[in-house]
Amino acid sequence: MNILSKDELRSLMQEKLGTCVSIYMPTMKKGVETQQNQIRYKNLLRDTEERLISSGLRPSEAKDLISPAQEFVGDSSFWRNQKNGLAIFFSLDFFKYYRLPQDFEELVVVTDRFHLKPLLPILGNDIEFYILAISQNGVRLFECSRYQSKEVELEGIPESLDEALNLDDFEKRLQLHTGTEDTKLKILQYFKQIDRGLREFLKGKKSPLMFAGVDYLLPIYKEANTYPKLSEKGIPGNPEGLSGDKLHGMTMPIIEPLMDQKRAKAVDRYRQNAGTGLTSQDITEIVSAARRGKVKVLFVALGVQQWGIFDPEANEVQLSDDGGSGHEDLLDLAAIQTLLSGGTVYAVEPEEMPDKTHVAAVFRY
Repeated sequence: MNILSKDELRSLMQEKLGTCVSIYMPTMKKGVETQQNQIRYKNLLRDTEERLISSGLRPSEAKDLISPAQEFVGDSSFWRNQKNGLAIFFSLDFFKYYRLPQDFEELVVVTDRFHLKPLLPILGNDIEFYILAISQNGVRLFECSRYQSKEVELEGIPESLDEALNLDDFEKRLQLHTGTEDTKLKILQYFKQIDRGLREFLKGKKSPLMFAGVDYLLPIYKEANTYPKLSEKGIPGNPEGLSGDKLHGMTMPIIEPLMDQKRAKAVDRYRQNAGTGLTSQDITEIVSAARRGKVKVLFVALGVQQWGIFDPEANEVQLSDDGGSGHEDLLDLAAIQTLLSGGTVYAVEPEEMPDKTHVAAVFRY
């Protein structure tokens, strides 16, 4: 299993591996319902084999292609260790899977590249933030999206407040001396060390930074901080012993309104520019623009496919009613190309789309 990141997404997008299979399915995490995971998976593999044969592969070739994925059939320990959704990608010489904290609809796509649009809510540019967790015995930084968190390895920062302040029992002495200027000055100097250590990593970033720590430390950290996106609100309490997932869950009630505001502003920008030539709902125009890095913001509907063929050399798009041989989901293609060229992608439910379309773009020029 791999940790899903934008680098992983870029790798999946850029793989040129012939016939590519993408499988998405919801998974149960515990109880007798986990038995349904294997049944659902077997049915999806059967569907995959039929699609491979329909695409022109001989039955023996289809079985060879599927064989690495067959190893999970009957592996009860694998199916007991799941999150909300499972995504699997494979071709003849390539195989990766991701257990993810997002529910997926069942989906099998067979084409000449991997189908990645269902992953975009996890990695979309609108939902990045950081959590800085400071406790007596350590400092941790987490890079987060709406659905996951990943700890970042820190360099040039003392491992703990104890180490920085040379205290044997920090909590007791802090409680005794938090009112003294000497102790506050020492903590401030330590926080300045942390700020300097974070400066290079956060350089150029615009995502919120959340402070997690006992409440009397946040005002001192604000004094030391130079990162302009430090949140006014912190996560109170001692974060020691709390996992990244737990801290992530405690942070989301603060972060989600900020993210919703950002998406609402993007919708307003789209509507304000409607009719000026800087927006489009035409998938043929949007695919071509995304390929050239022209799309600044893209809204795309989840659970919807627009099949077709894009010829980058001729810059031509042909639409189709089905996902036949050589066809791909053009909504997926536009979303991935926009993301890889530095644009922002909002992959949302169809009812949340601007003007109830399946795709909508704001151009850079």
